[in-house]
Amino acid sequence: MRRLLQSLLLKLTGLGLLRITLFSDTYLRYVKPGLRPVLIASGVVLLLLGIVAAFSRTGNGGHAHDGPASGGPDGHASDAHDGHTDGAHEAHAHDGHEGHDGHDHSATPKIAWLLVLPALSLLLFAPPALGAYTAARSGAEPVAVQKKGFEPLPATSPLPLTLTEFTKRVQQDRSRAIQGRTVRLTGFVTPDATGEGWYLTRIIFSCCAADSQTVKIHVYGSGSAEPPAADTWLAVTGTWHPAGTLGTTSAPAALDARLTTPIAQPINAFTDDLPITPG
Repeated sequence: MRRLLQSLLLKLTGLGLLRITLFSDTYLRYVKPGLRPVLIASGVVLLLLGIVAAFSRTGNGGHAHDGPASGGPDGHASDAHDGHTDGAHEAHAHDGHEGHDGHDHSATPKIAWLLVLPALSLLLFAPPALGAYTAARSGAEPVAVQKKGFEPLPATSPLPLTLTEFTKRVQQDRSRAIQGRTVRLTGFVTPDATGEGWYLTRIIFSCCAADSQTVKIHVYGSGSAEPPAADTWLAVTGTWHPAGTLGTTSAPAALDARLTTPIAQPINAFTDDLPITPG
């Protein structure tokens, strides 16, 4: 019974990994795209191990001994010896296995079958991606310092920027090139607990969801009285929200929104790159 449970868990986990990597892009909710081959290989290995474990369940059964035992020419002495030994073994087994509490401890505990539920959930429905709930409970990570000088901004208007690029221009660019420029940022909505605007957010995977980092831009004025719903993906057009000294860390990474446009969740949702939208 224990071997059956092990085999079932291996096969369910393997099939779940193959489902989210081979037949959908669900795995992108949890890891970077480059880890897809590793997940596929892991799923195949787990599935094969589960199959092998299932077929080997009957491979360790009892052993039969035919023919007379090597105790004497006609086996009589051996039979007597075997009878004595078998009786002693039976008595010892009875005392050892049932003498304590009358239970068979080789059986799988019923509670162990609960381990099937998470493996089954991966196969039937995948856990949701990280979003506003996670972002609201994690502080925005400070952006890396731009060691080289900033290049001149293109004349494009609105100018598409990542949230990290916008933050660097606001807090590190001494030329203040971002002042008065209309930019276009994309991300999902995270509510502001104070009720003063909301956050445009991107969650960035270094490797997987466990080491994710958050980048936020505080948005003021979305063109409506109510802020957008949490986890809504938006393209936001606007200008820097003046406060502090532009080009220094006293300047907030904030935007006065002029236009908000709902968009589909991009394929590269867990990077801070310009969005790649589904075809």
